[in-house]
Amino acid sequence: MNLPIPFIVLLAVLSLAGTGFYCLLFTRNLIKVVVALQLIVKGVVLALVLAGHLVHNESLAQTMAITVIVADTIVAVIGLALAVQIRLHTGSLDLKALSNLKR
Repeated sequence: MNLPIPFIVLLAVLSLAGTGFYCLLFTRNLIKVVVALQLIVKGVVLALVLAGHLVHNESLAQTMAITVIVADTIVAVIGLALAVQIRLHTGSLDLKALSNLKR
């Protein structure tokens, strides 16, 4: 059974994004939430590159992918820094502990 390369890449995109959404919905740990967001964004980046390949405009797709990766890295670093500060303040990485931060 020979599958075309774009179909295989599309399966990878769907599995990355699906795994990310599943983890985002069913986890309460802040670090796991950041990792789930990373999985979703990596699936989107792969979809961007696939779309660029399909329309024969790889250079634009690669440029957009690099831009998304840089922005995603910044979001991940800030998210993990916030997770560390929340852990120091509340003693837990559970999202339910954030409700205690209300006045």
